[in-house]
Amino acid sequence: MPTTLVTGGAGYIGCCLVEQLLATGRGVRVLDILLHGQEDLARGLEEQGAEVIRGDVRDASVRARALDGVDEVVHLAAIVGDPACARDPEGSQALNVDAALALAREARDGGVRRFVFASTCSNYGRMADPTVPITEEGELAPVSLYATQKVEVERALLGGVVEGLPATCLRFATVYGVAPRMRFDLTVNEFTRDLWADRELEVFGEQFWRPYVHTRDAARAIRTVLDAPDADVVGEVYNVGRSGENYRKLDLVEAIQAQTSRGKVTYVRRDEDPRDYKVSFDKVRARLGFETESTVPEGIGELLEALDAGAYPDPWDGRYRNIP
Repeated sequence: MPTTLVTGGAGYIGCCLVEQLLATGRGVRVLDILLHGQEDLARGLEEQGAEVIRGDVRDASVRARALDGVDEVVHLAAIVGDPACARDPEGSQALNVDAALALAREARDGGVRRFVFASTCSNYGRMADPTVPITEEGELAPVSLYATQKVEVERALLGGVVEGLPATCLRFATVYGVAPRMRFDLTVNEFTRDLWADRELEVFGEQFWRPYVHTRDAARAIRTVLDAPDADVVGEVYNVGRSGENYRKLDLVEAIQAQTSRGKVTYVRRDEDPRDYKVSFDKVRARLGFETESTVPEGIGELLEALDAGAYPDPWDGRYRNIP
């Protein structure tokens, strides 16, 4: 079995992915700076059999140690999301672009057989007609620093700047759901938490569209790419999600209210939203046979059950956000 390096392996998607890869019999090495205080998660991954390197992917010596002897690389490590990148533009450029490309070149030089890069459907930005699902061939129109950085790396990986690298770029829908490294700063999770807590939820631009994918399904998609033949994935871009899982914010609220009567919702009309898009996920289903297993309503039920059970004594704690 191959050995797989997962950067950001103690993160929201990363923990789910590492657990799934270990279950396949792979050797798994994690590189993570544990920015959000995930030492307990790192120890848990070690107990399951993963090797964990606590370090910064921007450090060349750390990258060299992490890449030594690995066959596959999944690059998840990043400053994730528009607010976090806007807070530190230089730092996000250094991590999200410079370190990603350095890692890619070094992985190529080390002879890795597969390099999976985590990108985002936010790359599509504001569509001329958001009611028509966009495919991987559609125009990229990033409107945030985060998406702009992801597009820059995608183009470098697939456009010959890192020539000879067996790369695949995965554009993830907005992620949601219960995970070992929990996040409540993501739309589905945040809306569910606030209504569960009987708070008032203020929703801006309820009519705008986004696609959504459960974190376990995001991890499954990566595993699917790692197991696929080269001809199906090398040099390819895949949207990751399900075509039926495009929702407006209004739809999300109604799905939560169908499962709890708590909370109050007010809507703030916005006539313009720079990110308004529906996404097609037909390619990943047709080419790789990948279909998501969870739906947003199911994920909402899972979140409500976890909150009821006291899994998160203080779901507003800074550890559950990318900006504490």
